[in-house]
Amino acid sequence: MAQRKNRTGTLLLKTTALAAVVALAQGCAQTTAQRPAPSGATVAAHVAAATGAAGSDLTALLTLCKPAPAARPPQAELDKGLAAFIAKPAPPPGQAFDNLYFVGADWVSAWAIKTSDGIILIDALNNQAEAAALIEGGMRKLGLVPAQIKYVIATHGHGDHYGGAPYLSQKYRARVVMSETDWTMTETKLEFATPIWGAPPKRDVSVKDGDRITLGDTTVSLYITPGHTMGTISPVFDVTSGGRKHRAMLWGGTGFNFGKDVPRLDSYIDSTRRMGAVAQAQRIDVLLSNHSGIDGSQAKLAALRQQPAGAANPFVIGTPAVERALNVMGECAQAQRDRFALQ
Repeated sequence: MAQRKNRTGTLLLKTTALAAVVALAQGCAQTTAQRPAPSGATVAAHVAAATGAAGSDLTALLTLCKPAPAARPPQAELDKGLAAFIAKPAPPPGQAFDNLYFVGADWVSAWAIKTSDGIILIDALNNQAEAAALIEGGMRKLGLVPAQIKYVIATHGHGDHYGGAPYLSQKYRARVVMSETDWTMTETKLEFATPIWGAPPKRDVSVKDGDRITLGDTTVSLYITPGHTMGTISPVFDVTSGGRKHRAMLWGGTGFNFGKDVPRLDSYIDSTRRMGAVAQAQRIDVLLSNHSGIDGSQAKLAALRQQPAGAANPFVIGTPAVERALNVMGECAQAQRDRFALQ
């Protein structure tokens, strides 16, 4: 086990043995030869399967079943859309669990995990201005101290998640964590380059699938879930609500915004299957997102602010629902893969 120590705590880069989980996921996967030829009927079948799995509680995920564009948007369209998203008024910060806080924007989320030795921040919003106003400002409103940020985990190499990381790294000497694959992408050819985000952070802590970050009493396991980017990280960690422990997964990248790339959709599908097995094995009962439109975090935080003490935490959806959510995303990805195959 390789250990790296500094003033902020201990970073454990320990690759865990996941052979059994991987084998289970592979056993569930269909080979190309076993799959029926893509057709309008197969697309409809995958959408129907996703709709059934979504039930009445996971319908937000069904946006993934809508046809995705075969090409990425032109630069002017990208910039206009991003500016519109960033201009939306931010929701109030909020406490989701005893040790987990939302400090995000309307469109994109940032989550602060409070540990006994500082704070692990998951994602850093679009830019320095948001990091200052929403992350620092939101933390202070919640009684947290921004100077205690020791790690910033960027779930993937798109600027709406790493945008504020250089500012936080420079101001607080926070370590910036990203997968090796996405560090390489941000250093070579950005998938989405726009002045709205500015330059990505400089390479710092590079992690592989199964590595862990430990700070104080908290360990975050980092699973590489390729698809949204090829180095997307989906962190898994413990949270507590009223003293009761729950296991949470933050799905690190959701949308199909990479154009007609069937192998990448295959990777996405494999990731949903694999993490479904992880959810079952670890009894993960909380599913978070880095976009609040996916996990309904704003509505759940609003409910928490008004409900009486001791009431059920709306973020705790149960392991079967987490597995269903991953199944919805996988089925929608299969529908999109078949649409692209027909083009």
